[in-house]
Amino acid sequence: MDKESAQPLAKAGSNPLATVGWREKVDLPELGLKSVPAKIDSGARTSSLHAIIIDQFARDGENFVRFAVDFGDQHVRQVCEAVHVDWRGITSSNGKTQRRMIIKTPLKIGTLTFRAEISLADRSDMKFPMLIGRSSLRRRFVVDSGHSWLQTPGMQPAVGHKP
Repeated sequence: MDKESAQPLAKAGSNPLATVGWREKVDLPELGLKSVPAKIDSGARTSSLHAIIIDQFARDGENFVRFAVDFGDQHVRQVCEAVHVDWRGITSSNGKTQRRMIIKTPLKIGTLTFRAEISLADRSDMKFPMLIGRSSLRRRFVVDSGHSWLQTPGMQPAVGHKP
């Protein structure tokens, strides 16, 4: 395969899509979260963030949620606030559907920042506190499942599955 045919597909006249690995570190700037380890999962529709709901409240006529994000391995808890945009039934990988709170907030992967819908869920049993679903990836990224950290500054791109 020549170099030109190996480029990601994009619409005519636009730039090729950026490539992400199967795991990346991402930022959620409005939540004050930086370098959050995230698993890229094109099988999941909605992105998900590990969160413990603390409070739901209204401010200036809008519904908000206050929640905590725990980074257990670093013994850090970050309390965040975001506009609560919806409740949705989300089916997890085990086939069970949970009613989850949805927020919409800027998400930064590499140099690209965009607004993403993110469900808040208990991911304490998961290796990654965040999962990036296909709605966030669509028309922005292609996934190279054989590599890691392709959009993560300061990380050495890794080949293969090295947890």
